Amino acid sequence: MGSSQGAALAPLIACHECDLLQREAALPPGGVARCGRCGAGLYRNHPESLERTLALTAGAVVLFVIANVFPIIGLALEGQVIQTTLFHTVRSLWEQQMKSVAVLVFLTTIAMPALELFAIAYLLLPLRMGRVPPCFAQVFRMLQSVRPWGMVEVFMLGVLVSLVKLAHLAGIVAGIALWSFAALMLVMAAIASVFDARALWARAEALR
Repeated sequence: MGSSQGAALAPLIACHECDLLQREAALPPGGVARCGRCGAGLYRNHPESLERTLALTAGAVVLFVIANVFPIIGLALEGQVIQTTLFHTVRSLWEQQMKSVAVLVFLTTIAMPALELFAIAYLLLPLRMGRVPPCFAQVFRMLQSVRPWGMVEVFMLGVLVSLVKLAHLAGIVAGIALWSFAALMLVMAAIASVFDARALWARAEALR
């Protein structure tokens, strides 16, 4: 009787593929809940999801700073090495009247990843210390909005294509920022895989 009442009181969740409403169920560590109609994944139980996400975010912030402060690439030509940072690249595109490309690169590789990392840190750090940050719901919605616009992996693909095309014109010197961007791409992917929005809201509700 008690178990049936508990199941009846369990919150409803809609499948994002077929919109079937279903009751949430407790999962073992690492377990995945799937839709009873179409089999799509509904949610996953990530053990210590928030702690892992916070640790990965701290590492991503360090990599992001390095990637934007140090030279990303250099060209060795006639005994001289010309190096440039990502921000200088954006500024050069702007000055060369490629303003739309400059804005796109700035948004997808600097602004949006920075906002995503800031939002995650803003949400998780106070929760780790036992309190809910102000404007919790608004910052979470902002996080959901900016995530699709962070395209570090697309930028890295473009850089690699450019390196192949420039290799026969000058010597290529990979800067520390290039390796930092490559590592940042992997860490951001890891954050996306372990971040559990359900655990985030459950922690916030428990602290209210």
